[in-house]
Amino acid sequence: MTPRQSSGRRLVPAYLATGGRAQPSRNTLDRLTLLHSAGMPITSDVRPEEHRILELLQPGALSLAEVAAYLQLPVSVVKVLVADLVDAGWLYARAPIPEAEQFDRQILERVLDGLRSLKS
Repeated sequence: MTPRQSSGRRLVPAYLATGGRAQPSRNTLDRLTLLHSAGMPITSDVRPEEHRILELLQPGALSLAEVAAYLQLPVSVVKVLVADLVDAGWLYARAPIPEAEQFDRQILERVLDGLRSLKS
């Protein structure tokens, strides 16, 4: 007999890490939400999946999508776990910084017109 090849599937479904819950307790989490540890020492009352997240964030902040990639879990599962950790005070979550807004062409034209009128 040859050794069984890994099919890439987990033996335990990922949704069991959340206790079967599919929705996070907060709807403010996005793939780009930045997560960082609250700096509390990790105790034994933290579940193994949550413990892995806290250890991963010890060196610094990561996005939710990066945490999911490191843990090889779906983003939806990590959202539920992260929401629990934020609710318990173990993590801080911050919305991503939005891209700079584009300049309004009309405002720039008015400023240019005003500068030209000062020159005359």
